[in-house]
Amino acid sequence: GETGTGKELVAHRIHQLSSRADKPMISVNCAALPEHLLESELFGHVRGAFSGAVSDRKGKFELADGGSLFLDEIGELAPAAQASLLRALQDGQLQRLGSDREHQVDVRLIAATNRDLAEEVRQGRFRADLYHRLGVYPLSVPALRDRQSDGVVLAGGFIEENRRRMGLRGLRLETDAEAAIRGYSWPGNVRELEHVISRATLKAIGRRQGHPVEPDGILRLTVADL
Repeated sequence: GETGTGKELVAHRIHQLSSRADKPMISVNCAALPEHLLESELFGHVRGAFSGAVSDRKGKFELADGGSLFLDEIGELAPAAQASLLRALQDGQLQRLGSDREHQVDVRLIAATNRDLAEEVRQGRFRADLYHRLGVYPLSVPALRDRQSDGVVLAGGFIEENRRRMGLRGLRLETDAEAAIRGYSWPGNVRELEHVISRATLKAIGRRQGHPVEPDGILRLTVADL
């Protein structure tokens, strides 16, 4: 799915509705990890494995044992890290950096990307064997422009979050603002909508300063606030 569509929320929901819900769900942002630290982060290390490794440390796979491991932006993995991940997925055996001992974990792996991995494979930027290993049950999270009827529903949830956070008695969308939400293409998807509602709430609060509060105590977001 595209950036901002809520892929991580989908992953968390899969975990929550599964038989593993009482076990941990561990998340890793592959794009945020330096290549030289990724193997240690995923598989752990033993003391002395590299400079700065002053004690044994469990990796994310071990921490997620019995539960789920969410690998976000997996399309950003460097080739060496792809090979290491593939080995772990093929035989289920993990080995901490600097250790000769192998151990097994029971983990559901959920991976997400905003890239077209099939095209990445064709371009030689992503391993075909890892792509097929990961693609057991692919899910596509549609862009918000393809489910515009959800926009107002999602906006309602974000409005309630902002109402609570700001300590407001009431917060609502005016008709013109609702129409604007329905008619916009939302290139930043759900994340953009969330930020727009937060910003609109602050604008509406600022607009109200020095003016009497509406008789019903409800602050209304207009199209000018979006």
